[in-house]
Amino acid sequence: MADSFNYISFGNWEKVDGNVDVVTMLRGRMFEYTPSDMEKRLENLDVDATAFLETLPTFLCSEIQPAGNAVSMLIKYGWISNITSGRKEVSMTFETQIDFGEVTFDDMETAGSVFGADKFQLYRTHWAVREGDAQEVLSRLANCKPDLADLIASHEATAVIGAAILPPPRDKKVLGVADSVESFLQLLYDSPVKPSTETFFRGHGDVTYELTPSLLRKWDNGDWQFMPSEDRLCKELLIAHHDEFQGDQYCFDRLVRMQHYGLPTRLLDISGNPLVALFFACSSKPKTDGEVIVFHVASSGLKYYDSDTVSCLSNLSNLTYAQKNEVDLSLDLDTFNETDVVGKLLHHIKSEKGFFEGRIIPDDLGSIVCVKAKQTNTRIKSQSGAFLLFGQEATLPDAGQDGIEISRVTIREKERILAQLDRININTTTVYPSIDQTAVHLRDQYQSQPSRVASSSAPEDAPER
Repeated sequence: MADSFNYISFGNWEKVDGNVDVVTMLRGRMFEYTPSDMEKRLENLDVDATAFLETLPTFLCSEIQPAGNAVSMLIKYGWISNITSGRKEVSMTFETQIDFGEVTFDDMETAGSVFGADKFQLYRTHWAVREGDAQEVLSRLANCKPDLADLIASHEATAVIGAAILPPPRDKKVLGVADSVESFLQLLYDSPVKPSTETFFRGHGDVTYELTPSLLRKWDNGDWQFMPSEDRLCKELLIAHHDEFQGDQYCFDRLVRMQHYGLPTRLLDISGNPLVALFFACSSKPKTDGEVIVFHVASSGLKYYDSDTVSCLSNLSNLTYAQKNEVDLSLDLDTFNETDVVGKLLHHIKSEKGFFEGRIIPDDLGSIVCVKAKQTNTRIKSQSGAFLLFGQEATLPDAGQDGIEISRVTIREKERILAQLDRININTTTVYPSIDQTAVHLRDQYQSQPSRVASSSAPEDAPER
């Protein structure tokens, strides 16, 4: 496991200035800009996860701000302990080892190079577990604060290295391994029946793939791939192909169409048909283990395309990244709805629902909901499609969440399974019922194989056998 350190950042400088004994962070801001595998190991904040976090050196920082022609931030270095996790917040004790005070950098790039961070991270309230050597960070900070160089050198010489504690394993519930259609279906039949639920499925060609919408995916180092550009992505596609979206009544309808055409959105496709999910698990990376994920969704929590909650979550796509950063889900209902950014969100919601009451429940805005969409295209119909819609700062744990229970089936012998599925008419033509996909499937199905060339050593008049 690579060396790591905690990087905790606050937009409110008062949370970092002066004597700091207790630090509190919103659960929704936990592990942003953290490598995905590490995030999944820690997201439950159980005893093993908190024990690991408490062994890591910690930098407590303010968000960066202009300082004349330069930029500056408050920085403290120390250790955390007594991590306590609540439903909305996480609190911990912070022990300061070195207080750097306000550190000034020539520019944003110089500040970022100290921590290996980009401008989004330096301007973002969050808690990241970053890969890297904290001692190297301290050495770079010593160049910025020469008056603290001796203290930093002394700390490096006397630093106590705690017992080696690894992050906990991921909490995946695996039903078993399937190498045929029959064994796959048997595993599903053998799993316990969940009353008052509806079951959905999703296929991954690689067991390492995450249950994350394309918009919320990260690079290996934890940086966002698309999230900061969500509003621009949606607007640019609408500008370029406005006529395509004329019939869409709600923002959710537009997101479904955008997802259909491949734009990164906060939607995750799921299917009511397990064999369709099995097809997707087998249709790529033939030599790599695939996976079918099984979702048991509480019937009471299912939403439809015209739900008010769905409108609230979908219209987050209309907010800029800076506006999303202003959303504070820890506020009480009244205070939350009086903030400027919620007013902007309400403006977008009321543009599609003029009757919408001007009150948004913070917990709803940070949720993940299962939505049944309109059957607006043949692909949704053929795949028995539904969607998981991800709200503000929402992540889906490996084991699921309240109202969404998750289990998995590991898939092997993909080529064999694809042949079996084709015999029952589950193939590219039926899963992707468009003329171009049908043409490709027919081409592959009816392509003649090259005839065998006779051996050059056989006489030309050798009798046929």
